[in-house]
Amino acid sequence: MQPFKNLLSPAVVRAAAQQLQRVHPAFDARRFARQASAGLDDLELKARALHICQALTDTLPRNFDEAADIIERALAPPEPVEAMAGLHGLNQGLRGWVLWPVGEFVAQRGLAQPERALRALHALTQRFTAEWAIRPFIVAHPEKVFRILATWCQDPSAHVRRLVSEGSRPRLPWGLRLQALVQDPSPTLPLLQALQDDSSDYVRKSVANHLNDIAKDHPELVSSWVTTHLPGAAAPRVALLRHASRTLIKSGHPPTMKAWGLGSAFKGTAVLTVAPAQIQLGESVTLSLRLQSTSPRPQPLVLDYAVHHVKANGSTSAKVFKGWKLDLAAGATVDLQKRHAMKPITTRSYHPGWHRVQVQANGQVVADSGLTLLQQPSVA
Repeated sequence: MQPFKNLLSPAVVRAAAQQLQRVHPAFDARRFARQASAGLDDLELKARALHICQALTDTLPRNFDEAADIIERALAPPEPVEAMAGLHGLNQGLRGWVLWPVGEFVAQRGLAQPERALRALHALTQRFTAEWAIRPFIVAHPEKVFRILATWCQDPSAHVRRLVSEGSRPRLPWGLRLQALVQDPSPTLPLLQALQDDSSDYVRKSVANHLNDIAKDHPELVSSWVTTHLPGAAAPRVALLRHASRTLIKSGHPPTMKAWGLGSAFKGTAVLTVAPAQIQLGESVTLSLRLQSTSPRPQPLVLDYAVHHVKANGSTSAKVFKGWKLDLAAGATVDLQKRHAMKPITTRSYHPGWHRVQVQANGQVVADSGLTLLQQPSVA
């Protein structure tokens, strides 16, 4: 499997240069390709995007309106939502990951011309995404941008409607944190309400993730949203609200648990076994959970588990993972299993030591066990 960073490669740069020159023969494709490719292989993905952006800045016309016009004419036809995951090749025009650095260019060079820049992002997002590029405009021109986003809620393109929600998420991964919206998310709430029943699952999933972002800082607001919008909701909205509630459910937030009929504590016994008890980094364990109900009535249960990862200083930090969802019959016993891998990932560092594992039923800890992550042998 190719490294993710190779989505922006010298070959992609050369293809993009050809497309820009196709619509603007005066564009110095050779200079752009040479500058954008120099040292590219030594950079990670985001650094590659910024490196290519700088090459665009140095080779496209200094007049932003003229540069934006060239970019728009070089774009491939708009892509249907279902095709976006497999975008490869630039033979039809600019599309896919090469538009990340193009979006960065628009965000940097077009900040003083927000209306023109947002027209460019409206076009870009239909061939990739402009969720990162739009964020500096929200910071610099919030009232103007939110007026435009309100009109985009009715745009015929699902890509554009998704951008309304995804681009304004307070804590978008890889994106500039919108600190003003972290503090006060109210400017985005009318947009989310307009989109929560959107016909596209692509859009609704973004709305759910946006609400989940808000829940991390304003749990009562999202809990109230769920309580207000859940009664009588159709299945797509129910699914959206469930996904939006995931952080609050994992934390056992009482009003949210009650809204989903999960307010009652588990009645019964729970035994958790983790095997093997010791593993090396990169290996997996099996979590075995036995639940025995002592309730005379069925119990709806959401079961998550928290792994308390050991940090470099010896303290621990808990990460909650999705476990099981079930209705436990009155007096019933059920055995559940799940594999959990302790594999290196870019967003988490592992350290040796005892890692406690706790199972939560409807947000309350009901079982406790753990595993020892062994020290990695030194390489001679």
